[in-house]
Amino acid sequence: MSSVKLPPKKLPPGQTPIPRILKWGTDHPGVAELNPKIDLKTYTLAIDGEVEQPKALTWQEILSLPATVSTFDFHCVEGWSVNDCTWEGVLFDEIITLVKPRLSAKYVTFECADGYATSLTRDELVSNKALLAYKLDGKPLEEGLGFPLRLVVPNKYAYKSAMWLIHMHFSSVKTLGFWEKRGYSDTADVWRNDRFSR
Repeated sequence: MSSVKLPPKKLPPGQTPIPRILKWGTDHPGVAELNPKIDLKTYTLAIDGEVEQPKALTWQEILSLPATVSTFDFHCVEGWSVNDCTWEGVLFDEIITLVKPRLSAKYVTFECADGYATSLTRDELVSNKALLAYKLDGKPLEEGLGFPLRLVVPNKYAYKSAMWLIHMHFSSVKTLGFWEKRGYSDTADVWRNDRFSR
């Protein structure tokens, strides 16, 4: 198992530290019923689009991929941050090796079991060492944190770190995600305080 630790940085502008990541449904009252119920026995992660080898990975196949532990701070666009979160999962680079995207596939859209979606460029995902995470601080993800699998992207606001992943689509065309269509920044760069589209 490889390990990645990003260099420490100051808190991004406009952020306040809190002790833990807020859980969807528990710390956001009135939305618990919106958390999708996922059965690991039938769960699959579909990976398709402009790739040479599309996949539909079962949970056991995901766990069989090389694992990486990565520690970095987590930042929400609402203005809170949690320092030194330790995630375990599959580096985005491993997915590239697995499905072999075509050169034209410059963008990846991530779709979730609750209907949410977001997208990033391949370059952003690789340069930020994005992770498909299934553990946080040594424990399997809880439902309110994206069980069983979520994307985590260092240096991006958390709306880019989609929860309850079920589908990754590689494409030559950029697709705006749920919040990006509603005025949030598509770059979501925490160090530039890039919260809203301009």
